[in-house]
Amino acid sequence: MRYGMIAGNGRFPVLALEAARKAGIEVVAIGIKEEASPEIEGLAARCHWISLGALGRLIDICHKERITQLMMCGQVKHAKIFSSIVPDWRLAKLLLNIETKNTEGLISAIARVLNDEGVKLVDSTLLLKDLLATEGTLTKRKLTSEESRDIEYGRRLASALAGLDVGQSVAIADRACVAVEAMEGTDAMLRRAASLADGKPLRLVKASRLRKHMLFDVPVAGPQTIDVMRETGTTALAIDAMRTLLIDRDEILARADAAGIAIASYLPEE
Repeated sequence: MRYGMIAGNGRFPVLALEAARKAGIEVVAIGIKEEASPEIEGLAARCHWISLGALGRLIDICHKERITQLMMCGQVKHAKIFSSIVPDWRLAKLLLNIETKNTEGLISAIARVLNDEGVKLVDSTLLLKDLLATEGTLTKRKLTSEESRDIEYGRRLASALAGLDVGQSVAIADRACVAVEAMEGTDAMLRRAASLADGKPLRLVKASRLRKHMLFDVPVAGPQTIDVMRETGTTALAIDAMRTLLIDRDEILARADAAGIAIASYLPEE
C-alpha cells in the first residue's frame, strides 16, 4: 500500500515517516515549504515540496504518484491563511465558496475537492497509534484536589469550545477561564494567560474535536509544551485519551516529572 503525506511542522510527520520506514510502508511526502522540516526528505520514499496554498499542485502530485490515500501530519498554522501567502486558483475558488474559514470548514472543503479527484484523506494517526495517550495519570505526580477542580471545569469548557471549532486549549486558574486558544496556538495562549493570571498557577486543558474521525487537527503535546508550561507557571495538563498524540512521549514525561507537572488523560465524553 502506498500512502501520500502532507507534512506540516513539528515532529509529527518525521515520526510518522520513521514508523512507516520500519513497517516497510511506502509513503510519498508532500512537504509544505513554509512549515515542514527538511528531515522528511531522507525518510520518505520520495519527497515533493509545495507552497502553502498550492492546492492544484497537490492534486497534480497525487495523480502523478498514483496516490489515492493521503494523510495530513503536522500543523499548518491557521493564521497563515490570512497572511501574505497567495492561494492558487483552485484554493482561491474554494475559499470564495465556503461558509466559514475555521479549521473544520477549510479542511473539510479541501477533503471534498480531493475526494472528487480520487484522493481520500485517511486517519492522520494511522502510523502512530502507539503514541496516542492512554487513560489515567501519566506522570509520577497525581493532580492535587485544587488542580482536579480546575481541570473538571476546564474540560467542560474546552469540550464546548471544541464543538464550536474555536480552539483546542483553555488555560484555567482558580476555576476561572483565563484564556482560550484561537489562531495563535497553545504556547502563545499560555504566555498570554500568564500575563493575565497575576501569579496564580495555571492549568492547561486540551480537548479533541467532537467528531468520530481523526483525519486532521488531532491534539498534539510535545516536550516544548512542557517547557512552556514550566515557563508560565502551568502546573497540570489534561488531555483526551486515545485522541491526543504525545510526541516523544518519554521525553515529555521526563520533563514533566522534573518540573513537578502532573499530566492526566481522560476518555472523552461522547
